[in-house]
Amino acid sequence: MQTVATIIADPARARLTPELARRLVRAVAERAAAVAGPHWLAPDRACDILFADAEPAKIEAAIKAELGELAIDVGVLPTANRRKRLLIADMDSTVITGESLDELAATVGLKDAVGAITARAMAGELDFAGAVRERVGMLKGLPLSAVEETIRALTLTAGARTLVATMRAHGAHTILVSGGFSLFTDAVLRRVGFDEAHANRLDTDDVALTGRVHDPILGRDAKRATLLDRAGALGLTSQDVLAVGDGANDLAMIEAAGLGVAFRGKPVLRKEADVRIDHGDLSALLFLQGYRADAFAGG
Repeated sequence: MQTVATIIADPARARLTPELARRLVRAVAERAAAVAGPHWLAPDRACDILFADAEPAKIEAAIKAELGELAIDVGVLPTANRRKRLLIADMDSTVITGESLDELAATVGLKDAVGAITARAMAGELDFAGAVRERVGMLKGLPLSAVEETIRALTLTAGARTLVATMRAHGAHTILVSGGFSLFTDAVLRRVGFDEAHANRLDTDDVALTGRVHDPILGRDAKRATLLDRAGALGLTSQDVLAVGDGANDLAMIEAAGLGVAFRGKPVLRKEADVRIDHGDLSALLFLQGYRADAFAGG
């Protein structure tokens, strides 16, 4: 058995029933040899189907055709080195539900203007560093009290704490890496439990934002460099790494990781990711690694 198809339902919108799982096993068996399963990771929510001697892309397509419009995700991956030893995660629209800079702009009525630039940057339509400088410049003079208010209002993505706590409990190192700002990542690190965080730094005069950001800008290439540097320092290879993000700024690290996941990803990222999670929460990344729900930690 060299390949596993992991089927993950969003429990709020779909059930992975035993009957549906059996139908998926039959769909795989029509196209592959030595099929085994379903092996349940969580009742009505997630299971594995193991198979050999078939093209993974064809198996994934067959499973998705059987699922239709159900709110169920599929990941088809090698069974070798399945549990990753380093997690590197984007923050905005991944570990938290929104874009922190956009939410900060909302405090002065600029969310739409700043958000439009953010959306284009995340779609890969703008130079990321230039987009960062432009948006920060629009917030010149914003008091630090507004930053503190925005930090308190940040909403964690469901499953974020469980993902980090479970991987750490099984010996993995966890990193939050963001093209956003350390004022936010430091707070999210503490709330979620990451081992470390890397982000850009806003310039302040101790009272308000100056409209500038410190160089160098942490963008796409820096995220990849962080992945490779930290993996090397820990004695790991890129195959030991799970990377997750949502936008163009995450593309290089997603491509470099042994398991790259697009979480509610933009089209530019979805095309290159190993797995696309469109329905489940961040705990889906644990199922992809073969963790059973009864082994989950934290939450």
